[in-house]
Amino acid sequence: MVTTTATTLAASAGDGSSPPSRSTVTTIAAQAYHVLKINGYSNTLKAGRHHPLSSCPFSAGGHTWHVSYYPNGCRDSNKDCISIFLALEGIVTEDRRTCWQKLHSACSIDTGTRARGFENFIRRDELERSEYLNDDYFAIAAHVIIPKEKPSVVVPPSNMHLHYGDLLVSKEGTDVKFLVGGEMFAAHRLVLAARSPVFKAEFFGPTKKGTIDAIQIDNMEARVFKALLGFIYTDIWLEIGHGKDNVAMAQQLLAATDRYGLQRLKFVYEDKLCNHIDTCSVSTMLVLVEKHHCCKLKEACSTFLSSMSPPIVEDPNSSIFGSELEKTVSSSENHGSQINRTDIRIQPWQNADV
Repeated sequence: MVTTTATTLAASAGDGSSPPSRSTVTTIAAQAYHVLKINGYSNTLKAGRHHPLSSCPFSAGGHTWHVSYYPNGCRDSNKDCISIFLALEGIVTEDRRTCWQKLHSACSIDTGTRARGFENFIRRDELERSEYLNDDYFAIAAHVIIPKEKPSVVVPPSNMHLHYGDLLVSKEGTDVKFLVGGEMFAAHRLVLAARSPVFKAEFFGPTKKGTIDAIQIDNMEARVFKALLGFIYTDIWLEIGHGKDNVAMAQQLLAATDRYGLQRLKFVYEDKLCNHIDTCSVSTMLVLVEKHHCCKLKEACSTFLSSMSPPIVEDPNSSIFGSELEKTVSSSENHGSQINRTDIRIQPWQNADV
């Protein structure tokens, strides 16, 4: 689609305003052909030096432009010449700066307006002798072309985790086996060492293990180790839902991540467990806190216990001090087929005089 507009300006250059001119703009896509017709050339010479006379604005490439005409040159060194500049209106944003960079490299820059054009467009005496000046008018054409950007290539998201996940599933090139909870798992030493400082020390440290049929891992369920391997290879963790079994799984995973130095995954499950504290689980959470140094979980447990504590009673003869109330906090950890129980006894202080 071609849009053509014509505008006539009738102002006097003698008082510093724009000269009489006729502008025609033809815009197609991201280009514009602007013709500035100067009526009364001799009158424009009355404009002071360094003072530009501007055309009416026109659009190209989503920006607004105008042509600046210096009848007496834009500086003392070219006072005998006419200077012509193409000016980009508005604040020079990154987009506009890019637009400027695409203009002709031979153009000079007007330091005052940051416009681009030609300081020595033509000498006045040459213009006055030429065929371009007729009946005290001449025309200047500015053809502005804004190249269309090449379509950006949509870069797909990283799928490296898919490749490593396939590597784990296919067992191709595996060089180490683990026996966990009666199940066998094949893996790659380099991958495990790259992700876990514990595996790195085990495989490549001073006390590295030699080639054996399978490394036996005690005190861990097979499903926990499987989830651990999945994270090591894909950086994707097992989502834990609600329910007693799911919370127990998250607790075991937290212990496993601490065991193998997977700090990021440890934070994930510590955060999840903070949302599953109740009267039935808080005791086990406290054991995890002390054994695996979970600061955030400790804070959450403290907040929960504070909200459940009875009000403080100052009377030493009250029932809270004289009762035989005793709370037993228990937790269990799987060790193959054995269950180790840890008891934490919290007994109210009965001697108020001490």
